[in-house]
Amino acid sequence: MTVTFATSARSTVGLEWELMLADGQSGELVPRAPDLLASVEEASALERYTVTGELLTNTIEVTSGVGATVAAAVDDIADAIAAVRTFGDPLGVELLCAGSHPFAKWYEQQVTDKTRYHKLIERTQWWGRNMMIWGIHVHVGVEDVAKVFPLINALSIYLPHLQALSASSPFWAGERTGYASNRSLVFQQLPTAGLPWPLEDWPQFEAYLDDMVGTGVMEDATEVRWDIRPAPRWGTIEVRACDGMSTLPELAAMGALVQTLVEHFSRQLDEGRTLPSIQPWFVRENKWRAARYGLDARVIVDREGRQRPVREHLRETMEEIADIAVELKCAREFAGIETILTDGASYARQLEVADAADGDLREVVRHLIREFRDGPTLRDHLFAATG
Repeated sequence: MTVTFATSARSTVGLEWELMLADGQSGELVPRAPDLLASVEEASALERYTVTGELLTNTIEVTSGVGATVAAAVDDIADAIAAVRTFGDPLGVELLCAGSHPFAKWYEQQVTDKTRYHKLIERTQWWGRNMMIWGIHVHVGVEDVAKVFPLINALSIYLPHLQALSASSPFWAGERTGYASNRSLVFQQLPTAGLPWPLEDWPQFEAYLDDMVGTGVMEDATEVRWDIRPAPRWGTIEVRACDGMSTLPELAAMGALVQTLVEHFSRQLDEGRTLPSIQPWFVRENKWRAARYGLDARVIVDREGRQRPVREHLRETMEEIADIAVELKCAREFAGIETILTDGASYARQLEVADAADGDLREVVRHLIREFRDGPTLRDHLFAATG
């Protein structure tokens, strides 16, 4: 199978953010996506952003246009959220985001009426119905298809770092799971989801697709659901490992970190250097550690098996690539990673709220709604970072 990797400008950025729809009073998820989409899609037909449905009717996804900078992509996302609120507020629908809803039950949710979703549920059954998960996707443009898999393999070292920073699913169906990111372990139960196979080049990817399509596992490349994957249609690498970020500044910070890492490794390829990689079994172990312990994880960072606290290794990496963030004009957003490292990721904040409320998970949902609506705007966050 020949798969064309589209032409795209190097290190451009696109963001996708999956958002929950909840009742403003009870915090329960509500199946209002079809109602909202009918209005928002018509009103935003000429905008750079898009607002679309997802597997469940309690979810919408807001997507930026292609941004030369992270700030441009985030502006699109902010505009999309404002448009959704225009129609959602009169309905009493609140927006929030985390990797999982603290107390919602899968069997109370409705599947969106589209053939692709019905086929997915028919095949995956109980696991498919359990996909009450929300995440972000960060696309970064790659100008040469020969770079795609070397970049993916190098970035796989940092998948646990990204997962730990974004971890926001400590609860599942009303239970405290003991995991910072329960979502990441649930999602990998789907066929073709989970960690990427350690392929070396584009022809190997085409051979993989031949095998998977030929045996009926998938219909095309869009059904590859790896934690990090090529997106041939857009000419990008798409990082999908992250839980849903709970605030806009955190989304911006993650976009900046991914963009900067991709450009960092791309420059090494330009210099003729071999990119770092670690054994697949280390990649798998790192994923579990990040899911379990979040920012308190120790991760394996090289082929010799050396282990480092994820916070410490992240700070060292940030120092190494900070100049690239400046060149990409995302230094202020990039600085938001330090805020997460210092103040804690969403999973930690949710656990603190639950403990303070004697385990009342309705308070956790109210916290997430407040954080999404009333937390610092990106402008406030950037001012604080430079003030």
